[in-house]
Amino acid sequence: MAHVVVSQLFKKYGELQVVHGVDFEIGDGEFMVLVGPSGCGKSTILRMIAGLETVTGGEILVNDRVVNDIPPRDRDIAMVFQDYALYPHMSVRQNLGFGLKMRNAPRAEVEAAVRKTAETLQIEALLDRKPKQLSGGQRQRVAIGRAIAREPQLFLFDEPLSNLDAKLRVEMRTQIKRLHMSFKVTSIYVTHDQTEAMTLADRIVVLRDGRIEQVGTPEELYMRPANRFVAGFIGSPTMNFIEAQVVAEGDGLQVAPAGGPPLAIPRSRVERYRRHAGRSVILGIRPEDVTNTWTEESRDRESAVSLNVPVEIAEPLGSDTLIFARLGGAEIVCRASGTTAPASGSTIRLNAHMDRMHLFDPDSGMAL
Repeated sequence: MAHVVVSQLFKKYGELQVVHGVDFEIGDGEFMVLVGPSGCGKSTILRMIAGLETVTGGEILVNDRVVNDIPPRDRDIAMVFQDYALYPHMSVRQNLGFGLKMRNAPRAEVEAAVRKTAETLQIEALLDRKPKQLSGGQRQRVAIGRAIAREPQLFLFDEPLSNLDAKLRVEMRTQIKRLHMSFKVTSIYVTHDQTEAMTLADRIVVLRDGRIEQVGTPEELYMRPANRFVAGFIGSPTMNFIEAQVVAEGDGLQVAPAGGPPLAIPRSRVERYRRHAGRSVILGIRPEDVTNTWTEESRDRESAVSLNVPVEIAEPLGSDTLIFARLGGAEIVCRASGTTAPASGSTIRLNAHMDRMHLFDPDSGMAL
């Protein structure tokens, strides 16, 4: 297994700077996910770690060894690509054993590794097929199996599930999670899908425009986002953002959305926000924290503010319903429990759980 340190990493293509002094560290056996929108530099960083891209500046250390100038084949790294990258003329058996064969491993060792890998991934029945005879999910299993068979010290995944349909993505996501729990090999996984990031990662690096916005566990990013970008990127549906003002009310505070009713800030947060009284802010609250009151008995009722909101659109999801409504001048999304969707144009009573709200600076976007 590997301990990885990325220190002040830069990448330029001509005059275009795409990675700007990135720093992060990955512990031995940790599953780290790099997530962000297209063009944020996450795949470029992964390819520099793999040795497929040159480093413009900074260092990449694997087990305290600087690998910047070490060829990819000598880094003891296995990479799983988005497009599978299987050899079309080889059988599944030959694809699985190719990496070991290139290292001149004994035939018996190659066969044992192939057999063990096939059993782990439950693809024993596919060993004599060619890639063109496989489905997308089966090809991705083979691509992952080829990486596993080599027993590398570091796994790299470059958006491996993006070509699969929704059902297969969920199945393969679970398979990758199980594999990591079994092998405990240090892994770096790149995706633009925040759901993949949240479900797979021990920790997540959120990137934007070649810079790190925040590093933390899924829970930390969800509960304590460092800024508005992270708050909006993590979570589905995305967090509601509402222009508002912090208003002093006796010994307490309220946050007043533009054109909407003032919402009391819980006592536990008053001192934290008192110095922001009188200033404009962005109120952030997640759809799952604006919900129907009768299913929320476990929540702190003192921090819940009742709202009557007009329903514009309701989207039934089975066990719950997304409600698109308005709070003052802002459109908000709420998540209500129950299988019966309210009618468009009706008014529904919901609770805003203010103990989970966030305030952001409207200029810098930083959490207050």
